[in-house]
Amino acid sequence: MARFYIENFGCRATQADGAALERQFVERGLQRAATSQEAEIVVLNTCTVTEGADKDARASIRRLQRINPDCRILVTGCYAQRAPEELAALPGVTWVVGNSHKHRAAEIATLSSVVPSAPSSSTSGFVPLQQLSGEPNIVVGDIFAHTELLAAPVFEAANERTRPNLKVQDGCDNRCSFCVIPYVRGKSRSLPMERVIQEVRTLVEAGYREVVISGINLGRWGRDLDGSSQLSSVSSRLNPATGSRRLEALVLAILQETSLEKLRISSVEPMDWSDELIELMASSPRIAKHAHVPLQSGSDAVLRRMHRKYRPWHYREKILKIRRAMPTAAIGADVMVGFPGETGAEFEETRRVIEELPFTYLHVFTYSPRPGTPAAAESRQVPVAIARERNRILRELASKKKAAFMQCLVGTAVEAITLQSVGGGFTEALTDNYLKMKILGRHEANQWMKLRVESVPGEMLAGSPTAMQTVNP
Repeated sequence: MARFYIENFGCRATQADGAALERQFVERGLQRAATSQEAEIVVLNTCTVTEGADKDARASIRRLQRINPDCRILVTGCYAQRAPEELAALPGVTWVVGNSHKHRAAEIATLSSVVPSAPSSSTSGFVPLQQLSGEPNIVVGDIFAHTELLAAPVFEAANERTRPNLKVQDGCDNRCSFCVIPYVRGKSRSLPMERVIQEVRTLVEAGYREVVISGINLGRWGRDLDGSSQLSSVSSRLNPATGSRRLEALVLAILQETSLEKLRISSVEPMDWSDELIELMASSPRIAKHAHVPLQSGSDAVLRRMHRKYRPWHYREKILKIRRAMPTAAIGADVMVGFPGETGAEFEETRRVIEELPFTYLHVFTYSPRPGTPAAAESRQVPVAIARERNRILRELASKKKAAFMQCLVGTAVEAITLQSVGGGFTEALTDNYLKMKILGRHEANQWMKLRVESVPGEMLAGSPTAMQTVNP
């Protein structure tokens, strides 16, 4: 039996695609290898959000050539969609399969020929382009005609498979000037509600007690599903004034139609944090108190150059609403430094916004030019040394804010799901509000527990079970 191995790069959406790819290969009779060195077919599921991501993929191809020279390499994902010829030219690469054809990756890798004798149209209007530049190993098509959405839960192996991640949306209709993602993932499209419910139920039946829903632009879930009777049915149960806001309909359906103990909502853009979504999260003990709200910049001028759809005062209003509704919720953000033309004064505006708002963590990124994006053509690129210093300043500020947040929880009771046993007779857990915690004693993984926070040793909370240990959210 042939063996395959999948190596994923990048975001949660890419990880979710990798899980769906694994399903494809298993269904075609292949066996998963423990390492890439043992596999006959190695799939590199790439990211292209930064130049560094591209370099990582190329380095992995070179490494595979050294450790497993006889394997066949299939490169797919966002880098494959953006620059297929570049990847096909690398020694050892057998196939380059774009996101447009990722749903056929296992078929491509296991059949001697998948090139049709003539192009054929489909009911979706998607006509595949099987060859580019005369290279038979390139399978890439028009991503904007693509309607497939790969969906399979992603499990965190390091955490003993306690918190599966389910991608329910893909693609993006925004056109941020720095971002290549719409051009490699296509239009926004949603996993139908019935499929989401089915996947969540399957995970619950398998014993999982927390599920994370995610997407490239999660807040846009359902906007392409108008006309669905099930969607309309659930939406009708929402406040009539806000019933058209689809993400709330999905969250409500998961709560009403499954017995999932805890739902965690991944990153949602500021304009999609409606009052109803905030109220739903705040009022339900079955939704983790965790809001990730991308900021990118606190400068109005920079946000306009980025083509972002909100202003700093809109963003501030959303964050303060979330904090008022959930006083101990985790509130995180993505922030970019070094965007073309970012002046010292504009950076200071961002720093001040971050200092003033109640963030509990940040993901700080340094701008990386992406080919074909408007920002990459901007002449006023920020010197690397300056961008790195700005990154350092914000990371230091974020560290201080996180430490202060953790300290304020000392002496309080929190809920956490156990992840894995660690050395010294402790168990690692993740709190409802997204903090790592070290619990005294060894406890079985995948258990919700009521815990008392006793101290903050470094980057983790430390505590012990209360009298009532298990929790039923």
